Amino acid sequence: MTLFRLGYVSMSVQVENCSPSQTVTWKSFSNISDRDAAIGKVRSVAQSNIENCLRLLKHNNANGIKFFRMSSRIIPLATHEELADWDYKAELTPFFQELGGYARKKGMRVGFHPDHFVVLNTPKKEVLKQSIYNLVYHYNMLAAMGEEPVHKCVLHIGGSYGNKEESLERFIENWAKISPRIQNTVILENDDKTFNVEDVLYLSEKLEVPHVFDLHHHAANHNDSDWTKYWERIVDTWKHSPSPVKIHISSPKSEKQFRAHADYVDSEMFRQFMKEVSGTIPQVDCMIEAKQKDAALFKLVEDLKKDPDIKWHEGAVFETQ
Repeated sequence: MTLFRLGYVSMSVQVENCSPSQTVTWKSFSNISDRDAAIGKVRSVAQSNIENCLRLLKHNNANGIKFFRMSSRIIPLATHEELADWDYKAELTPFFQELGGYARKKGMRVGFHPDHFVVLNTPKKEVLKQSIYNLVYHYNMLAAMGEEPVHKCVLHIGGSYGNKEESLERFIENWAKISPRIQNTVILENDDKTFNVEDVLYLSEKLEVPHVFDLHHHAANHNDSDWTKYWERIVDTWKHSPSPVKIHISSPKSEKQFRAHADYVDSEMFRQFMKEVSGTIPQVDCMIEAKQKDAALFKLVEDLKKDPDIKWHEGAVFETQ
């Protein structure tokens, strides 16, 4: 028997006027002559983003959704060098505490997927520095929420930079330059073009970092199309984590645009995945990466409810045998 929890990414298409990613551009910030007023604008937008994130968690709770990826853009310009002297942690912690308290009270798993420019295998010192700085930003938000930051930030390995093997080894070299508290936030995902499941497992097993398996990416980028051959090793990378195994699910937009995410998830594809993993682990959390966000989750739940072998707990939480 395996428990499945479905989640979705960052935004709702059903809750109106609830973006947790409202922004302040550097240009608009720079155009405000009074610096205190400019920072006040950023602070106000960040507070609104946190409040909207809390609204999304309440929407999720009402629909039995216990798994959610938060937006990385909650605090505009937080990692901009010109705002390095702004102590956003001190000013926004009360708002983050309410957000984190609600998530814990309702038994929700939350985390982040930092942007694509956060790359730890870069050959450029400045890019590595900025990537680590960005991870510190995510760590600070989790800590302000009162969350244990361990294994809460999904990253891709990065670029190949003309030599994939060297880039894998550079990841290991750069990893040694990162503090343990930041290392502990990271979990690694296979991508759709360069670093496949075997590559991620190489790093995950060597560095003891959990592997977030992406089923769609594996279909687009693999040495062996049969992902079940890797499942036991994927699960084993989570053995030291306080969190259940996490995977990503999505469907291709089309055969021509195979790597792009579709609006919804192919329920038959997901049922096949469930069939393969059921009984192998106690729980797996499945993050839906679909253009229709929570609507895609609700559509998948609707489709799965036609399956008599599924026992429903609540909303988007169910188990199979």
